[in-house]
Amino acid sequence: MQTVMQDAGERAFAYTKACGIIGKSFVGNRISILTGIRSLSELDRLIFPELRRELPSRELLLDLEDRLVKRAVKQILAVINSYSNPPELLIRQLRSYEYGDLKTCLHYLAGGMKTLPALSDIGRFKTMHFEAFPDLKAMLAGTEADFILAKDLRAIQSGNFDLPALESELDKRYYQRLKESLGHLSAEDRSFAERIIAEEISLRNCVWAFRLRTYFKKNASETGKYLMDIKMHVGLDEIPGDIRQHKPIRHLREISLAAEAFESLDLPLDSRADWRFWRWEKFLNPEKPGEIWEVDPRYFQNAASEYLYQLAMHCLHQVPLAISTAFCYVKLKQFEEDLLTSIAEGLGLGMGGKEVFELLEVR
Repeated sequence: MQTVMQDAGERAFAYTKACGIIGKSFVGNRISILTGIRSLSELDRLIFPELRRELPSRELLLDLEDRLVKRAVKQILAVINSYSNPPELLIRQLRSYEYGDLKTCLHYLAGGMKTLPALSDIGRFKTMHFEAFPDLKAMLAGTEADFILAKDLRAIQSGNFDLPALESELDKRYYQRLKESLGHLSAEDRSFAERIIAEEISLRNCVWAFRLRTYFKKNASETGKYLMDIKMHVGLDEIPGDIRQHKPIRHLREISLAAEAFESLDLPLDSRADWRFWRWEKFLNPEKPGEIWEVDPRYFQNAASEYLYQLAMHCLHQVPLAISTAFCYVKLKQFEEDLLTSIAEGLGLGMGGKEVFELLEVR
């Protein structure tokens, strides 16, 4: 409690700033505004009223997507920089953009492209040297991703490499460090963040398992090699509210957050009934009369994303001065960025805002 009191002023300032930004963001009740959007230019004017971009549709889409990322990063930095010594947990969240940019660079290299792609600017928190692209050694030397330099760089650059396996390894390293950053926090500071991180890792593992089995036709043994077998304690406090909870368990040994994904590998992809007692069964696509049921990875991913969004939204104001509150704020800004990007892409394909919402299962 002493630590909380020492920096209560800047914690209160960070919370006030977060609330101000969230109040103007397209989350919560303001999400409904997006359902009436009919064109990219209309979406652009809504989000960036101070700018006017007269561009062809395809160019406007790419430009808008770039500005959406920059907007999210800028607003996340505004809260993180409210702390004189930002918590490692929040810095790790911010660096998810760096890991995402590295994946983009790897795909560019595999595709033979030598021009640096559009990247995020996380300011003083960046660690990777993307300006050295396409020189992987110069980009990654001395960083957390320098393990890649021990791999066959020629194979990566020629596209003759298992990029999904490398992306999976990057995800595991990112989430492992995110989990470890919780250890620097008090129980009150980490409570909600710990719960959300555990759920997110479990769900991401399940999404990976579904995608690999359906899109890449990998068997159970092959799929298991891609999963993030990260372990965490599950003795978490129950989160108040009407979100259905799993029974809280205290002082239990660490469990694998890949358990649900490994369990899914033994279940058939074409029989909904066999999934009845699986933990995340509620996020599977429903059966439709007259149609043969098959697991839909995209439906599951959208439902899981909606669940994590609702969890972060619900926890945002529970303990205002806790670091978990700032963590939830970052999650909400990233959710908003993903939602706005999806709407922009849908509009670019001729869909309306309402149609995109129905596709994403957003409520």
